[in-house]
Amino acid sequence: MGITESFCHLLAEITPASLSATAVAAARRLILDGVAVAVRGSREAPPQILAAHLRELGAVKEATALALGFRTSTALAAYVNGASMHVLDFEPMWNPPNHALSTTLPAVLALAESTRADGTDLIAALIKGVEAQGRLRVASGQFEPRELVFHPPGVVGVIGSAIASAHLLGLDEWETRNAVGLAASRSGTLIGNIGTMAKCTHCGLAAAGGVDSAMMARRGFTANADIIEAPGGLADAFFSDDWNPQALIARDTVLRIVEPGYALKMFPSQYATHFVILAALEAGRLFPSSRAITQIRIIGPIMPYVDRPRPSSGLEGKFSFQYAAACALTDGKVTVESFSDERCARPDVAALLAKVQFVQSPEIPASLDQMWVEFDVELANGEHVVTRCTKTKASWGEPIAEDEHLVKVRDCIGAVFDAATTERCITTLQRFDELDSRDIRRLIRSLGNLDAGGEH
Repeated sequence: MGITESFCHLLAEITPASLSATAVAAARRLILDGVAVAVRGSREAPPQILAAHLRELGAVKEATALALGFRTSTALAAYVNGASMHVLDFEPMWNPPNHALSTTLPAVLALAESTRADGTDLIAALIKGVEAQGRLRVASGQFEPRELVFHPPGVVGVIGSAIASAHLLGLDEWETRNAVGLAASRSGTLIGNIGTMAKCTHCGLAAAGGVDSAMMARRGFTANADIIEAPGGLADAFFSDDWNPQALIARDTVLRIVEPGYALKMFPSQYATHFVILAALEAGRLFPSSRAITQIRIIGPIMPYVDRPRPSSGLEGKFSFQYAAACALTDGKVTVESFSDERCARPDVAALLAKVQFVQSPEIPASLDQMWVEFDVELANGEHVVTRCTKTKASWGEPIAEDEHLVKVRDCIGAVFDAATTERCITTLQRFDELDSRDIRRLIRSLGNLDAGGEH
């Protein structure tokens, strides 16, 4: 077998019956988190604009746009739901860096309505898509953010979506290889769009592209069935020169959804900024007022794309060490509202930003599971308050209790739905693997807020 063939063959062996209880529990929590974040993200400007655009295009009403009050085609529902799930940068993080959930779960949910799959089959599809992306990211040879040329979910996310979609559509291995070949030609998103509205479409388009590729392959559309290792294929185009094909086909005994697993995000911003936020919040508890500050030094790894001294919008602020620090110190908390344009424009943040310096040190590892940040605040009286963050909350090896996670989930869903609907949705999502196809469709329609849009 070639690499692509072996890769697809190995993933085909993942079935509902093969999944451990640990893997299923991890997937349940992923689904709960991802749906909650997508519901809250649907209220942001980029998904709202995208939703208006898609409604104007018109399409067969096959699948539900979460919390947006309309139905559209399966692929377009995956598109807008992926954008909603990623726009806040609040969905779980993976290592090596990737957004494996917002590229796969929207595809799974979009196909749930037309394939009439039950909860266990949808979980298997999600896990296969996540596994595919994790293997591709390890094989790529690109482990640190500074090594990336392309935004990972736009490269491997579309493959993960295609794998998950192929499972739900019942594709055989030959059809799946063609779906992967098609998906590979939809790969590629640019790091230069981080901090703009375009970034959320990276995950939405990956989800949609994978769905479309699998649907085309089911009809007999073909592509290079060895696309990963082919000359001019996925590895040649997007991976480093020392990519490791064996990482794609190794017979690991534990799925990547379990080990190393994922890090839940407790702040709606780029993952590395969480180290800054936690260090700043700790520092802020040690002195009385931000007005006493004369200078702030953040010492962290080499990460040029989060060195943004003067972000021009709240969205760009999600990718700024300096802005994350300023918000944490001035407000004593960091929430979705911290990254609004209104908050970004207020003079108190601008005044503090002028005092923040980010020092990028080659001595600090830049991988997300090994990095750390030192935070040094100089006060007007000459005193220094120094804190350090070496682990983020809910990261690899740092689990959080379900009750603490549910605070985030309730905040997100409750921003759109009333309390009764919120609790009903949470309770249903917590037993996702027990749901039959009718339960799934009922849940998705409830989350769609279809009555608000008048579509039935």
